[in-house]
Amino acid sequence: MTSLDKPTTEETAADTSADDARAVTEAALFEAFGGVRGMVETVLPGLLFVSIYTVNKNLHMSALAALGVALVMVVVRLARRDTVKHAFSGVFGVGFGVVFAMMTGNAKDFYLPGMLYTLGLALAYIVTAMAGVPLIGLMLGPVFKENLSWRTRNPGRKKAYTKASWAWGLILLAKCAILFPLYWWADTTQLGWVLVALKIPPFLLAVYLTWVFLAKAPPPIDVFAEMEAEEERKAAAAGEGEGAQAGRHRRP
Repeated sequence: MTSLDKPTTEETAADTSADDARAVTEAALFEAFGGVRGMVETVLPGLLFVSIYTVNKNLHMSALAALGVALVMVVVRLARRDTVKHAFSGVFGVGFGVVFAMMTGNAKDFYLPGMLYTLGLALAYIVTAMAGVPLIGLMLGPVFKENLSWRTRNPGRKKAYTKASWAWGLILLAKCAILFPLYWWADTTQLGWVLVALKIPPFLLAVYLTWVFLAKAPPPIDVFAEMEAEEERKAAAAGEGEGAQAGRHRRP
């Protein structure tokens, strides 16, 4: 390799910086969306419901089993002092489904609240992207310690967040386009197994596209570090001012 072929220090530093940015993005997405454990907590209650209902067609047993496993996952997270937001969201979703199904007596209604939530979330992604305040940016801004700085100070990241929000919205709409006809035409077990099958793949696709868009975007502006630096600057300036004032008092 000639000297012209050897990577320069600047190129090496740029590659390292890009790798670091991708690693930070992966870690942030993993944290924001719950990772593997979050996916398990999302799938398991519905899987248990449809499995039991497929065997014995007992709505009460299926619903209570799904709610029970969701509660157990919350208790385990509390005992381990882990983040409980994903487990709690699962409990609330399962709880609404159980109540709705018990009230109507229709086992398919166990899935209806979750389906309506998915539809509402899809519309929220699309509407906020059209309004210039993409929902993904609102969700991930605090995770990246940039808060809302991307709206006015980092247009490249705003564009990436907008693309990601469009991706989430359209993917979730496509999922709804499959599930809602099945809610009307299919039986409970058919709807349940299709819904379980569609839990993870669309989610992974949306997360992957989000990672792609953000990995190519400019790095986030760490507003927390900026605030800390500003406080340190003010403290140093105040200290210098007090020192100068004390020096004047000591003069004869």
